[in-house]
Amino acid sequence: MKQAYIVDALRTPTGRRKGGLAQVHAADLGGFVLKELVGRNGIPADEYDDVVFGCVDTIGPLAGNIARTCWLAAGLPLTVPGVTVDRQCGSSQQAVHFAAQAVMSGTQDVVVAGGVQTMTQIPISSAMTAAEPLGFTDPFSGSIGWRARFGDAPVSQFHAAQRIADHWNLSREAMEQYALESHRRALAAIEGGYFSREIVPFAGVVHDETPRKDTTLAKMASLEPLMPGGALTAAVSSQTCDAAAALLIVSEDALKRYGLKPRARIHHLSVLGDDPLWMLTAPIPATRHALKKAGLTLDDIDVVELNEAFASVALAWLAETRYPHEKTNPNGGAIALGHPLGATGARLMTSLLHELERTQGRYGLQTMCEGGGLANVTIIERL
Repeated sequence: MKQAYIVDALRTPTGRRKGGLAQVHAADLGGFVLKELVGRNGIPADEYDDVVFGCVDTIGPLAGNIARTCWLAAGLPLTVPGVTVDRQCGSSQQAVHFAAQAVMSGTQDVVVAGGVQTMTQIPISSAMTAAEPLGFTDPFSGSIGWRARFGDAPVSQFHAAQRIADHWNLSREAMEQYALESHRRALAAIEGGYFSREIVPFAGVVHDETPRKDTTLAKMASLEPLMPGGALTAAVSSQTCDAAAALLIVSEDALKRYGLKPRARIHHLSVLGDDPLWMLTAPIPATRHALKKAGLTLDDIDVVELNEAFASVALAWLAETRYPHEKTNPNGGAIALGHPLGATGARLMTSLLHELERTQGRYGLQTMCEGGGLANVTIIERL
């Protein structure tokens, strides 16, 4: 089988809700990272084979195949196609998988994988609520087959996150301690310049806007629960934000043809399904499945990027895998850095690559929970 290589990876800062990127059109935000990626790697723009972008809630400015729109808004050649992927929160990680699979199959040589999300303008679940005037209150309403299989139990990330907290005996205090550490790590990474090589400033925003310098356990404790009687609050949940990220994935032939230096090799990629009512637990079995397929153990993994959809998700994964917390999201996660839905997978992969390079690690693993009870896993090897 042919190999797929990561040559470059970059991202915008994460703009907090109603922050510095709030008024930027998605096509311009995504187009910016595409133009930057093309401009700094020396491959003629008309020799790119495809642009695969993740995006969720593709309505309004995100509609109409945003991958293609971003490329065109960047002023890049008309001949290069684009396709938008929606695997919920894992959309741009799946974009990386599709790009790598195209290269590994030998059908394409130069592919961009990435994602964009403007959550200030298009809030989470906008696509689901858009049909309410037509009588559809959720994607599952009216499905005879779904109700026969899963009954009337609520399909909600909040219910799932609370169920996980209850099952793993995770107290509100433990989740708040975890959230505080996420902010501490992110702020330390910004202060240490760890993100400087991966972030390209845009629209006057230079650093991630989402980490909270002033947050404390006392402030977290004062928040109302997201659900009556529950332990979840906004403080232990990922932040909505605006961002874009992109990676350049190429074949060995392309490396030689354009004189490129690979930074990492895609060592493994997979995706696994789990119970959709639990929804957010899939990274646990998906990690085990991926390591078995890759012939590795967690002892071989130097860094893990695990999406912090909720503190309970990360704490359950850590409890089940027994992987060191200090090597998991070492520079903070989505609780501090934000979760721009369709862009998060590419953002995590970008940060994973740069952290491996900073620490001289060999293998990095990325996984994240996704709507429907799914989880992608990618293992990369730094070269």
